[in-house]
Amino acid sequence: MSRVGRKPVSVPGGVKVSIADRMVTIEGSKGTLKFEHRPEVTVEWTEASKELGVTIPEGKGDDRVSKALWGTTRAILSNMVEGVSKGYEKKLEIVGVGWNAQQAGTDLKVNVGYADPVMIAIPDGVSVAVDKQLVTVSGADKQKVGQFAAEVRASRPPEPYNGKGVKYADEVIQKKAGKSAQ
Repeated sequence: MSRVGRKPVSVPGGVKVSIADRMVTIEGSKGTLKFEHRPEVTVEWTEASKELGVTIPEGKGDDRVSKALWGTTRAILSNMVEGVSKGYEKKLEIVGVGWNAQQAGTDLKVNVGYADPVMIAIPDGVSVAVDKQLVTVSGADKQKVGQFAAEVRASRPPEPYNGKGVKYADEVIQKKAGKSAQ
């Protein structure tokens, strides 16, 4: 039995849920998210208690794939409800002299020590705020926000000797001693 899958997802006020076939649509103040769940699990919406429930149909309870998808589906739905009500945010710091970022239309232009600036396309549903060397990525979809932040970080990962590079705001870089003169 999945401990995560068994718990119902409570839906706060102001969030609308609709289920059509296998497509779950969740609308809130931060946006609308859609998710098509796998046929191995069943998603039910209870209007009276404002809860989403995920179950496995009879006879499928012994299958390992069904058990794995049970908890995963519940976690995805929980993240969707939180995303449309509160939203997600990741902050990145650009560490380096003269290194910065700026928004250029639908792209993020990152100058991180290469001959040419790195252009990263901003996906739909993700908003980016730039303040010199601080980049804030926010949106309703947790996966899109995390993936875009990871792509920005991958443009120049932090190096352990000088600490230069693009890092998450709460990330701690372990510095190495480097070569020493004898």
